[in-house]
Amino acid sequence: MDSPALDTPAELGNFLRTRRARLQPEDVGLVPYGTRRRVPGLRREELAQLAGVSVAYYTRLEQGQSHNASDGVLDALARALRLTADEEAHLRDLARPAQPRRRPAVRPDTVRPGVQQLLAAVAGVPAVALGPRFEILAWNRLGHALIAGHLDFDSPGRPQHRPNAQQLLFLDPHTRELYPDREEETRRAVSSLRVAAGVHPEDRQLAELIGELSMKSTEFSTLWSRHVVSNCTFGTKRFHHPLVGEMELAFEMLQTPDGSGQGVLMYTAADGSPSEAALHLLAAERGPGVRVLEPERP
Repeated sequence: MDSPALDTPAELGNFLRTRRARLQPEDVGLVPYGTRRRVPGLRREELAQLAGVSVAYYTRLEQGQSHNASDGVLDALARALRLTADEEAHLRDLARPAQPRRRPAVRPDTVRPGVQQLLAAVAGVPAVALGPRFEILAWNRLGHALIAGHLDFDSPGRPQHRPNAQQLLFLDPHTRELYPDREEETRRAVSSLRVAAGVHPEDRQLAELIGELSMKSTEFSTLWSRHVVSNCTFGTKRFHHPLVGEMELAFEMLQTPDGSGQGVLMYTAADGSPSEAALHLLAAERGPGVRVLEPERP
């Protein structure tokens, strides 16, 4: 059986500790225990008091020694820790990991024909099809030109050389220069990867990606240790593109409805804005359209 991507009991403890650390007793209406505090944020005793559970039970939960916490306990912890909706979902994923199951032989993901047609239909909009591990399965010409014009356009069709959005962000020097708000971009990337790892703790390839990034990027390992969780599916990004300069684009991540974990990331500019003009210039530089990618046959 494949090794799990996450040691979920340990990750649950790490998550709870990082959430405790960001709250002070006065933030939640508690009188602090004593004057000397050896750890940042709430103590276990204080969180247990807020959540209405025994200190012994909470300690076992944080140490990974208690499984299948009830809905009531998880609800109480989420309220006490002031978790966001994404963080609460992550707490439940870690507290109740899916039962490991024997997985079939790993086969490279392929993008569905309908998604390929969508990329072709929106040739004037940068669009990228992503797999569940943030691998780039396909892109249209403008999507390729926007985020990775220095790479071979056909590389998503070759599974052994397929680019990965997370690897590009943390390990590729060209991509490093693309995002002037790098701190925000890397935080969003790691937050989304945390969500994926919590949902799929048994995914060996996801585990390998996390391990590689942790070994090769201090920037990534520092962010990963903070256990920030957010499903970043829309927002605004700034680009400093080597061909057309500064752009500010809205992005939307559209999930496919087939349960595959695939999605289409699309970027748009405000009507009449300098960013829209820059996108038109980029399209003129690289040419519109999309090539339908067929996976390389073994």
